[in-house]
Amino acid sequence: MATIINQGSPIRDAETHRQKRNQTQSQKKNVDATKEGVVINSFYKEPKNVNMNELYDSLVISDNAKMPEKLHDDKRTKEKSIVPISLIAVGVMGAVALTSALVRKSAKINLDIATAKRTDHLTRNISITDESVQAIYQMVQTPTQKTILAGTGVLALGAMAFMGKMFTDGFKDVWVKKREADIQKNLQESLIAVETQSFSGKIQIIRGMLAEKAREFSEYLCAKPKNPPVFAQFNSKLKFKGANDDTDKSNNLQYFALGALTLGAIVGLGFLSLKNLGKGKKDLDGFIVGVKDDIKAIVKNSGRRTLDGDKANLKAMFTSIECDEAEIRSLLSPLKWRNKKEKNNLIEDIIFEQKKSTTKADKALGGNGKPKPAFNSFVSDYRAFFYNYLLESDNPQFKMLFYGITGLTAFSYGGKALGEAVKDVQVKKINAQTELELQQKLVATELRNFKAKKDAAIDPLCEEFYVQLQKGKPKDELKTIAENILFEVKNGPPFVYS
Repeated sequence: MATIINQGSPIRDAETHRQKRNQTQSQKKNVDATKEGVVINSFYKEPKNVNMNELYDSLVISDNAKMPEKLHDDKRTKEKSIVPISLIAVGVMGAVALTSALVRKSAKINLDIATAKRTDHLTRNISITDESVQAIYQMVQTPTQKTILAGTGVLALGAMAFMGKMFTDGFKDVWVKKREADIQKNLQESLIAVETQSFSGKIQIIRGMLAEKAREFSEYLCAKPKNPPVFAQFNSKLKFKGANDDTDKSNNLQYFALGALTLGAIVGLGFLSLKNLGKGKKDLDGFIVGVKDDIKAIVKNSGRRTLDGDKANLKAMFTSIECDEAEIRSLLSPLKWRNKKEKNNLIEDIIFEQKKSTTKADKALGGNGKPKPAFNSFVSDYRAFFYNYLLESDNPQFKMLFYGITGLTAFSYGGKALGEAVKDVQVKKINAQTELELQQKLVATELRNFKAKKDAAIDPLCEEFYVQLQKGKPKDELKTIAENILFEVKNGPPFVYS
């Protein structure tokens, strides 16, 4: 009788993978528990008279069979060194030490740095971009009846929006899951025919091989046997053809050609970039010359205009170009101002600004430069219009803005959720159809794979049959060998699972 023993998982054929791909975890567990085993491909026989020749014939044992060379390989993986871990730990601590040294160095530099090179104080701007936070800030900062009413309304609207969003997302997920279950059910129904084709094809292969080998053995077990075939033809079936050398050479040439074209493109684009930078420098030089000419024109006519106007224009012009101290003095010394102190102050201010490394941020964005917290609010939120409406409910424009923008936001989110749900369902449908088409195409591949493995298991046994035939073994013993080969064809690996 056949025996089942636990010897790893035999689920390595494409049909089984196809079945498992769309099964639930419980289904996979039940199927694996059923298939965890391997069939011993022989019948247990009660020993009557111990005859080793009969065992050789019944089990088709070859005298020249050898174990694979890889069986005796004993390559051990060396233990991993902990040096990388030590290096990481030391490196991190070294980085901390380096940072502390940098802080100490910066403290020393800060004592001696010039005023023009010193960086400006940084105002800590706290930008409020969430309408709920803004409403709470207003209630804390200005706790009036209007701010409390508006803030409470905004918080209530936010809670309603959150619950509505949660319901919409949950409804979408449930609907998509139900549709996915229907799609998977239809896919499983469609895969029945595909799996039946693969299963019946494998059974048909076994029947065909049985008929073929039975006819072949009958010719050599008849009264006048013909000459046995050449053994080399069986060995040739087990060899795999290597890659075409000409194809490899062609691919290498294509890779080299592509690499050469890529390098050429990099060099060409680099040359073009340098050329563009050179042209840009010429244009910039022309702009600087034009600004200096304008400065000279203002200086030449400085006695005919107001002092404040010339100051503003000259500061703006020097801001757009870079000049050293000597050039600034050379350009501004001919100023025709009567007040020499004003001229000298302007020259020193421009030189100081040219040397200064940083500048203060605009007051509208960066505060006043004091190193203290500054609050500002930039809100992009539909609830901001509800807040404005509650603050001034008698303003019809605030009311229409609230209804319009809130309604648009709600409909936009609902439409987006609906569109995503429909898209997900359609993608799952198309993916299921693609999976079905793929499995239909893989039936022929799976059958060829099954036939090739069957040949790999049977051909060496057939070769042993012809070896014994040439040695002149009696026909009754050859018949035993043939019977066991046919039994191996029918029940041997690779196995067929339903």
